[in-house]
Amino acid sequence: MTPRDMVLTPMGLRVMGRIIPCSIGKGGIRTAKREGDGATPRGNHGIVGCLYRPDRMARPVPWAVPIGPGDLWSDDSSCPDYNKMVRVPYTGTHERLSRADCLYDLVLLTDWNWPIAHPGHGSAIFLHRWRKPGHPTEGCIAMAPEHLLWLARHLRLGARLIVR
Repeated sequence: MTPRDMVLTPMGLRVMGRIIPCSIGKGGIRTAKREGDGATPRGNHGIVGCLYRPDRMARPVPWAVPIGPGDLWSDDSSCPDYNKMVRVPYTGTHERLSRADCLYDLVLLTDWNWPIAHPGHGSAIFLHRWRKPGHPTEGCIAMAPEHLLWLARHLRLGARLIVR
């Protein structure tokens, strides 16, 4: 483990001497993750990117990529772009990254089932803002916006999210 690795504990996300309160997937933690099960996958997941809404915030880190109205995330396991960022027009099922709410104003991307996605094993395991404290996600890890921003500014590409 490196000092910038994050470890999910029953108390929250432990990183750099802090415990950050967070929510996990409504399906709990699972080793055998499947698309749509609402579970947070067990394992060591690298941070491979950062997305942000430039219409709502300044670039949080130099390696952050802006997202706009045409940006989507494919969750269609029958498509070659499964578990990748895509753009409109897109015919497969997807999730809109530029949402009306603030959940994806800042997103840290993990390498779960990426860069080579195995169909049906789950997509889009992000670290993002929570709806409210303790509210479960669809499998992602969510937290308060100020904690997410702190993480983005203190992590480096390749930092690990360890889910035991």
